[in-house]
Amino acid sequence: MQTSIKWTCLCLLMFFYAGTMLLAQDPEQIEIKSEEIYDEEPSDAPLDDVVKKDIMTERRVLAYQPIRESDIFWEKRIWRIIDVREKMNLPFAYPEEPFFKLLSDAATKGDLPVYAIDGTDKFNKRMSTDDVLSMLSKTDTVVTFDPETYEEKVQIVRNDINWEDVKRFRIKEVWFFDKETSTLQVRILGIAPLIDVKDNEGNFRFEKPMFWVYYPQARELFARHRVFTMGGNTNATISWEDLFEMRYFASYIYKESNVYDRKLEEYLSGVDLLMESEKIKNEIFNFEHDLWQY
Repeated sequence: MQTSIKWTCLCLLMFFYAGTMLLAQDPEQIEIKSEEIYDEEPSDAPLDDVVKKDIMTERRVLAYQPIRESDIFWEKRIWRIIDVREKMNLPFAYPEEPFFKLLSDAATKGDLPVYAIDGTDKFNKRMSTDDVLSMLSKTDTVVTFDPETYEEKVQIVRNDINWEDVKRFRIKEVWFFDKETSTLQVRILGIAPLIDVKDNEGNFRFEKPMFWVYYPQARELFARHRVFTMGGNTNATISWEDLFEMRYFASYIYKESNVYDRKLEEYLSGVDLLMESEKIKNEIFNFEHDLWQY
């Protein structure tokens, strides 16, 4: 009996001691803990679709078929312009993921090597990440006034370039006839975005290329990004690599390989420039056609 009474007293003492320790806690600590419980974000965000789509992110590209130098019977280098304002090229300017944003993000993260623009377009000089960042943004000094002390303050503001200022892209490609397979083939070598340069009042001054992207190195990246097609089918599994390989874009030729290394606009203008561009395109088509005519 005495043992049970002692055990009951011991339990009551332990109960009162635990309650005293609980009341003695810092109220701020209790409040912080409660805030951590209610402010905790959910681990899984809601899925903005009917199913999680991972097919595009897991895609890989097939390597090009090796070509022997002795099998190239005929070759011509072509430079093209893709204007994103044309109806067929509107996917390049899709607001959620424009093509230029894909290039710039990959270049600044170091996932995609880019090369400086030079007179030869031969991908000789690779640009560093710092060079790309300085090209994609500019710093301005702004003078402000403190409303309380009326003192002048100089602030440095960083402004990123607007992707909407990139309206055209250069494409460098090689057309060649492979006598081993008896086919006329084309390989894209490089892509260069062209940005509009404006004055302080926002008026257009001129257009300049920013950097070259070596297309064979970018195929893996392009294959993992979906293209918003014109048909409106958001489930279409067409990647940027598919778009370029299927030639699903509108363009015009502004230069071909020539002994003077000059562009068409250097000796032609207006309608004559467009007609010469179409003439070069037809010559490439007729070359293959004439081989099988007789």
